[in-house]
Amino acid sequence: MLKSRIITALIMLVLLLAALFGLPTSGWAALVILMTLQASVEWARLSKLTGRAATVYWVATLFIMLSLVWVDASTAVPQLTHLFIYIIAALMWIIVVPTWLIVGWKVENRMLMALAGWAVIIPTGLAMMDLRQISPWLLLFIMCLVWVADSAAYFAGRRFGKNKLAPSISPGKTWEGVAGAMLGVTAYIVLVWSFYQGLAQYAMLPILLLAAWWWVGLAVIGDLFESAIKRQAGVK
Repeated sequence: MLKSRIITALIMLVLLLAALFGLPTSGWAALVILMTLQASVEWARLSKLTGRAATVYWVATLFIMLSLVWVDASTAVPQLTHLFIYIIAALMWIIVVPTWLIVGWKVENRMLMALAGWAVIIPTGLAMMDLRQISPWLLLFIMCLVWVADSAAYFAGRRFGKNKLAPSISPGKTWEGVAGAMLGVTAYIVLVWSFYQGLAQYAMLPILLLAAWWWVGLAVIGDLFESAIKRQAGVK
């Protein structure tokens, strides 16, 4: 099982790197839009949208993403639109989701669930386009941060996991896994930082570490939120 996962991950990594560094801007945008559409289809299922409602949801997602690409292509200053979307995402992950988990909300309103899905999916797709436009290496750096944290949490939890993080939401997640993720991203940041030269690197390291640790905290919240939504929808 683990071997097949590793092989699959390596194949996907090669394809991703080819797309990340080989596709033109329009090609990368098209790929990201396809991924957001797939995510919207999955979220529609989690929100229990069926039939016409599900179709309207993913078509609306397509319209929003195409509109964002069109704004970028036709406007010299799209920053305000992007800033608004990122503010919505920040409020979602810093305030709404933690409150959601603490209170144990079970949202039955399908429209509210659909809106929550947009607050998750659309900023993610937009960030993948914006970061790649700044530098493909920057996007790859952040993606690797995600992979390192997830892998370190998996192996640490599997080997040392005893203390459950949130058993009522996700019985498989442990505090030892969180600690493994912290150690993993710390090693990753130090390794990346070591390749930079100049005095500026000494000031950057504490900032990078703090940002990485803060991100791990948000990633844990995100994992628990995903588990809670799946449990509510009754899907694996």
